[in-house]
Amino acid sequence: MSLLAFGQTGQVARELARLGVRTLSRGDADLSDPQTCAEVIMASGASAVINAAAYTAVDRAEEEEALAFTVNSAAPAAMAKACAAKKIPLVHISTDYVFDGSGVAPFTPSDPVAPLGVYGRSKAAGEREIRMTGAVHSILRTSWVFSAHGANFVKTMLRLGAERDALSIVSDQIGGPTPAAAIARACVDMAERLQHDPSVTGTYHFSGAPDVSWADFARAIFAEARMDVAVTEIPSADYPTPAARPLNSRLDCAGTHAAFGISRPDWHRGLREVLTELRII
Repeated sequence: MSLLAFGQTGQVARELARLGVRTLSRGDADLSDPQTCAEVIMASGASAVINAAAYTAVDRAEEEEALAFTVNSAAPAAMAKACAAKKIPLVHISTDYVFDGSGVAPFTPSDPVAPLGVYGRSKAAGEREIRMTGAVHSILRTSWVFSAHGANFVKTMLRLGAERDALSIVSDQIGGPTPAAAIARACVDMAERLQHDPSVTGTYHFSGAPDVSWADFARAIFAEARMDVAVTEIPSADYPTPAARPLNSRLDCAGTHAAFGISRPDWHRGLREVLTELRII
């Protein structure tokens, strides 16, 4: 199987490269130019495509709506059209931010989307565009991604924990921290399955287990890193941001296991692996 992945410096893209997947830099294919993305696929000879690139600056998206929609909607649409023309599958990474975060029950793939901000709306639009092309695809919604690379909550906590002995962390947002390495493996497995069984085309969820608050995730990070940092729980209202965050990011991942045999990853194990890579433990 010859896989081609959009994205090179992001967390999941880096893990895909470790698995031997050919990844594309912005210089190879800039998602702000959707037609170029399509042309790259048409000329690639790839047997499947993974889109691990996106506009992910949640707060900045409120001021850069046009760019967010180009990268997160128009570009995936162009990729999907090219994949449909080539008769090859597309695995596209999406997000829990397509939901409004209401209630406490895990969101299922069939639940109606209701994004709170521009980022979520742009990702939801990208999902719709992909479905409309008729391409064989898997839209994989995930949440709270972390790894040893780039900017993420684990690395932020390690940095702040080295500077302070006490932190205030939001406790009313609940979700599943998800190791980027696990997402990459899931994408590869999905791409391979879609090649042989296009009937599993659809939208799926994939997040780490168990579900946890940001505050409790922070406590776990400090415990594993053997850092003495006190965590005070605060509500989201005490930490305002330009874009609202969903309070409930729980995702029902049963369909992913049923279709692909892929289980929710244990984020505790993933955290230890990341801290080992960062030489913290």
